[in-house]
Amino acid sequence: MTHPPPLRVVAVSGGLQRPSKAAALVEHLSKLIAAELHCELQLVELGQLAPLLAGTVRRSELPVSVELDLAAVENADVLVVATPVYRGSYTGLFKHFFDFIHQDALIDTPVLLAATGGSERHALMIDHQLRPLFSFFQARTLPLGVYATDRDFVGHALDNADLLERARLAVERALPVLELTHRAAASSNRTIAA
Repeated sequence: MTHPPPLRVVAVSGGLQRPSKAAALVEHLSKLIAAELHCELQLVELGQLAPLLAGTVRRSELPVSVELDLAAVENADVLVVATPVYRGSYTGLFKHFFDFIHQDALIDTPVLLAATGGSERHALMIDHQLRPLFSFFQARTLPLGVYATDRDFVGHALDNADLLERARLAVERALPVLELTHRAAASSNRTIAA
């Protein structure tokens, strides 16, 4: 009996620095998914791509390394995205990166949304900024977003029981959709192989 291929989970961190709280959050959420489903995890850190994206207006002008990250996002079975909140929205770098994603590439792709910010007053950014962005792509945004404040971290490590529970619950609520996605991906791979 052959095992289905792993679910391709691509985590995108809009954090501008390394280490970053946004990266820590998407990595934690990705690992929670991987604890439940057979996954292949990939992290795309936009802060590392910033010098390569700066001033670029056409995808054809991007270096191969950025193209590979864009292709990974476009071919993901599941996306986990997080961005720091600046001025009530996602970072400009986050938007610039997703401006290069083909508008039909994420149709029906499940997306777990997350954000980090200095205080709770930005928590609605997930629903007011991130959900509309991924709705444009016709992606399937998952039911619960995860918002973390600076107080939820020690250094760049998650350290708040309520946040960890929210992350666990977000993944638990996402699992029925992710399991369907995994079965559909495995089925399409079997059809291609035949």
